Amino acid sequence: MIVLLKLLLAHLVADFIVQPSSWIKAKEEKKLAAWQLYFHSFLHGLLALLLVWDINFWMWALLFAFVHLAIDAFKILIQKNNTKRVLFFIDQLLHFISIYAIWLWYEGIYFSFSFLKSEKIILLITLIIFLTRPVSFAIKIFISKWTPDTEAGDDTASLQSAGKYIGILERLLVFIFMITNEWQAVGFLLAAKSVFRFGNLQEAKDRKLTEYILIGTLVSFGVAILIGMLYQHLKG
Repeated sequence: MIVLLKLLLAHLVADFIVQPSSWIKAKEEKKLAAWQLYFHSFLHGLLALLLVWDINFWMWALLFAFVHLAIDAFKILIQKNNTKRVLFFIDQLLHFISIYAIWLWYEGIYFSFSFLKSEKIILLITLIIFLTRPVSFAIKIFISKWTPDTEAGDDTASLQSAGKYIGILERLLVFIFMITNEWQAVGFLLAAKSVFRFGNLQEAKDRKLTEYILIGTLVSFGVAILIGMLYQHLKG
């Protein structure tokens, strides 16, 4: 496990600490012709070798650097201005997966999907997915008849799709707090959201908008709490 942690540390330091923004810009402009792309990957391997502090690890450090180079090269070749945000998260996900795979190979551990045979794991995954887009869609339909005119006509009132993602995050957090028996954290989350919303509702001076937001919030929290209780009951 210590080698895995050191590989993760090497990646975080090389990708976010020692890499200046000028290198990122150069890679985006020159793509495969940018020397920064190759030196950046070399730094990953060098940091991994230094952190593990074992000369016999050099082949694994080389593999670590090469895989990082391949992922970064693929990203900059297909990246466009409107895909930067999505590709950033895909890029990081691929790096973490590759690090985990290299560590498994180094340790001689064979990855298995046997965890998918566990009813608790499948139940957990199913409920987490249910709490994201499916519940967002259901809540939107449920409260649509109360949608105030101010919401429908003002596109500049908030960030695009912000409410949807806030709802998803709050439900996931409530669910996590529920299954870990941290009920006080659920109360803190609800109180924190109420504080932030209070100012908006005061400025709005619209009773319909206030009631609309309260309905959506209470339904969202209520569904998350019920799903958390359902998980606790079904897992035995």
